[in-house]
Amino acid sequence: MKFKYIYQQFFSHMSIILVAFLLLSILFAHYVENLVYENKAKELIAYGKAILKDVGQNPDRSDQIINEYSSVLAGREISFSIFDQEGKLYLVSKHGPTTELSETEWTELTEGQTVIVNRDFKRFGQEGVSFVALPYVSNGRFGGGILLTSPISGSSEMISQINKYLFFTILIALGVSFLLSLVLSRIHVHRIKRLREATSLVSSGDYTVNVPSSTFDEIGELANDFNHMVDKLKRSMEEIESLENRRRQFMADVSHEMRTPLTTISGVIEGLKNDMIPEEDKERGLQLVSQEAKRLIRLVNENLDYDKIRSNQIQLFKEEIQLLEVLEIIQEQLEIQAGEKNNTIIVDAAPEVMIIADYDRLVQILINIAKNSIQFTTNGTIWLRGFMDQSDTIIEIEDTGIGIEAQDVENIWRRFYKADISRTSNPYGEFGLGLSIVKQLVLLHDGEITVESEKGKGTKFFIRFPYKERAEQTN
Repeated sequence: MKFKYIYQQFFSHMSIILVAFLLLSILFAHYVENLVYENKAKELIAYGKAILKDVGQNPDRSDQIINEYSSVLAGREISFSIFDQEGKLYLVSKHGPTTELSETEWTELTEGQTVIVNRDFKRFGQEGVSFVALPYVSNGRFGGGILLTSPISGSSEMISQINKYLFFTILIALGVSFLLSLVLSRIHVHRIKRLREATSLVSSGDYTVNVPSSTFDEIGELANDFNHMVDKLKRSMEEIESLENRRRQFMADVSHEMRTPLTTISGVIEGLKNDMIPEEDKERGLQLVSQEAKRLIRLVNENLDYDKIRSNQIQLFKEEIQLLEVLEIIQEQLEIQAGEKNNTIIVDAAPEVMIIADYDRLVQILINIAKNSIQFTTNGTIWLRGFMDQSDTIIEIEDTGIGIEAQDVENIWRRFYKADISRTSNPYGEFGLGLSIVKQLVLLHDGEITVESEKGKGTKFFIRFPYKERAEQTN
């Protein structure tokens, strides 16, 4: 059975309010009733003390005093009787009560205590009275007392009137509470409904949803968390879409890059098979097949290498290496390739500069970056620098090439990413994986790599490898 949340909110509010009003009403009514009877008792005691005092001080005028008080108290419907130590009446006001006290009450009175009864419905020949009995003590001896009675009808009428106003007040308060509970319940339910509707939109694939949030209460904080969640989902979906686009582009590049060598290999083989290639060109054809096959192997290995690095399936064998020697080897290996584009490679490193690294992976890092510099530099210079600071070995590879667009600088580390300019034939990094591999290898060495570039003015790579701590551990 479905029970809507708005009704749950409303009935819970009203239940709490009803219980609270009921308890407060009972307590208030009880308090008012006790207060009325307490004030009545105080009034009777005050008159009783005054009568006893006046009669005690003026015994010869007792009849006159009684008549005066009778006239005054008659208007307040108060009657009184004065009795002796044996309980016999000797001074009675008009319609004064008889001493119909119980044994317990008489005992308390003889002991000098004031007897107070708020409501009595059996004695004094009335429907209901409040009465007090005050002892008269002279020289430490009980000499009688005074009994004052007042009908409870006046007090009951006052209590009824107060309860009547209390009842109307409760009805008005309940009405206002009803409206407020309904409005507040609707507000809360509306806020939750907005979250539910937003959740439905997100589940259907709409990640542009945003709900009003605040830090006022938990629902506002929930809305704030919901917005953060949607923002993260949106960024994740954008990244997934970007990866998917790059994957599709990658597949297109793979198809394009592999189609050419495969077509070449297939054509040469068919030519050799059908004796369509002259004898003097066969050696050249076989060399072409070998070059294209090596190119395909290199492309496949590059992808496999990247996946191994990302999944931590490679093991580094770190050792202390003279950096100058490595840079000179890189210079020698790339000298011919650099010369084809009329570039000069300059090595600048002191013999004492050392680096802690895996030799093969270090060479792979430097060749990747250096070839990248050669590819985008013509009639220029590539510098290979190395130096040490207090605890690190720093390598700089700088060129005077065409540079990188500002918006592309951060993207060069992404897998499958290739700037348009890099779509020219490149013997290393054909799929935009070269620099991704470089960064992963640097991170595996606990190092850092950054790049600075300005369009048309060249590019500089900074590689920082920790040295001091590693060297101490090696020793």
